[in-house]
Amino acid sequence: MEKPPRLLLSRLWLQNRVYDVTLNSVVFAWKETEPNKKRAPGSNWNTCKAAGSHSVPVCEIIAVQETAEKSQKRKNVGKWHRVPRSPEESYQPPAFTVFYVERTRQHRWRCRSVTFHCPDWGLCQQWIQTIEEQLSLLTYRPKRLLVYINPFGGKQQGKRIYEQKVAPIFSRASISTDVIVTERANHARDHLKTEADLKKYDGVVCVGGDGMFSEIVHGLIWRTQSDSGVDQNCPEETLVPCDIRIGIIPAGSTDCICYATVGANDPVTSALHIIVGDSQPIDVCSVHHNNTFLRYSVSLLGYGFYGDLLTDSEKKRWMGPTRYDFSGVKTFLSHHYYEGTVSFLPATDNVSSPRDKFKCRSGCHVCQHSEHPPPEDKQMCNEKEEEDSVLESGHKDVWRVIRGKFVAINAVSMSCACPRSPKGLSPAAHLSDGTTDLILVHKCSRLDFLRHLLRHTNKNDQFDHSFVEVHRVRQFRFMPKHQEADSELDLRERGGGRGLFGQICRDHPACSCTPTHSTWSCDGEMLPHTAIQVGVHCQLIKLFARGIEDQPVFEDSTGVCSA
Repeated sequence: MEKPPRLLLSRLWLQNRVYDVTLNSVVFAWKETEPNKKRAPGSNWNTCKAAGSHSVPVCEIIAVQETAEKSQKRKNVGKWHRVPRSPEESYQPPAFTVFYVERTRQHRWRCRSVTFHCPDWGLCQQWIQTIEEQLSLLTYRPKRLLVYINPFGGKQQGKRIYEQKVAPIFSRASISTDVIVTERANHARDHLKTEADLKKYDGVVCVGGDGMFSEIVHGLIWRTQSDSGVDQNCPEETLVPCDIRIGIIPAGSTDCICYATVGANDPVTSALHIIVGDSQPIDVCSVHHNNTFLRYSVSLLGYGFYGDLLTDSEKKRWMGPTRYDFSGVKTFLSHHYYEGTVSFLPATDNVSSPRDKFKCRSGCHVCQHSEHPPPEDKQMCNEKEEEDSVLESGHKDVWRVIRGKFVAINAVSMSCACPRSPKGLSPAAHLSDGTTDLILVHKCSRLDFLRHLLRHTNKNDQFDHSFVEVHRVRQFRFMPKHQEADSELDLRERGGGRGLFGQICRDHPACSCTPTHSTWSCDGEMLPHTAIQVGVHCQLIKLFARGIEDQPVFEDSTGVCSA
């Protein structure tokens, strides 16, 4: 591949050393010419042996500005100085500073700067103007953002995080913002639905946790479908993708979505991804009950264990983020299971599997080759023999039906990785392939379920259990089995007497009975119904992200800065 033509080449000073500085439409680079010999301004420039070099993609330059030496002089006020012997000795050559992205450990980004001194003002201005012209060609970068801050989420640090860590970087990148501090639940969602003039903005940014992000998603999708005349209550309706991108500044308790799409829960890293204009498509699941829309899900739909955990934790919000640990232990010890029927449409045309070792990363070929899912089969599945997997042929697709007793039913549209569970619930789940991973944990012993949970934190295959199965699907339905009375066999299976863990029963502390149905947890919110129908909408929204980078090594090629 041919290299792009060089725009500028000059010899400039950097910390009293001479560098060859070059710029083309892709790369800004500087190379030291004399690594061991200092050069003073005004000395002769000879061709020397090249030393170590540095390069920055133009698409990762944040800003360029003229460097004012007056600020340095103000720092030295009141100190003793040697009187310069000549006017040339006191002369400060003109300089410009380039701010750029630098990658550090654990997928974190930082804003670094480098200052070059020029022999004259004309050359300095030429460099500033040329770099600014190249940045202006990056039309995918946002110029104006609508920012929502949740001051109550997580540790209630959202406003401070934005003002101290994010706002200065946006200002340096010449991004204008309109900031709204939310005052109640669903404030951002309602504002996006009706009041926000989205045509004025290049993106919407939420400062908060996964709950705040969910508000933004619901508001934007609702607004897009409403403007397009799409009936969201119809499960078979094809939704219109949202044009405006969403940025996440993590300030919540878990920040699962930010971690799974960037690789770190770091406000500065997320702000830099927004500035450089990254774009990562994301799948969204729509959840319906009897042709009535309930909610959208981007990360986790959980029934059984995770539904019970959320239900219990909501009663203990006064405990803060630690309520999840407490409720998690309590729900595990209760060890309830629930009977029902799961029917699903497998993604037979997908090129990946939830059991393979290929993880979704930046530039993922699975997501790039994904297409919108095939037409939905409107024919309902016929339920057959208990605990059996049944096949039913539709017009084009084949549905499967599984009936049984489940400790947990999870549908994850991304890995759901977080600092506590670096692998997540489904390590090989993809962000934008038009599928969700349906994980069925059948009735098992408490010890076996603990083994399954522990594998979320280590490198072992968490699906390698006889009581766990996982399917990559495009749609699924769940119907709980409600019984007025348990059979004698079920009572013996569930422990009719008061056992060691009988006192932890959620609904009846004095007995050991098991409730007939659980609650669905949808991205941290409880659903009012248990019988649901779920469909995956491929690449419905876009985030200011690029996916987790495996090897962030920059190569001098024309494709590195593509939007």
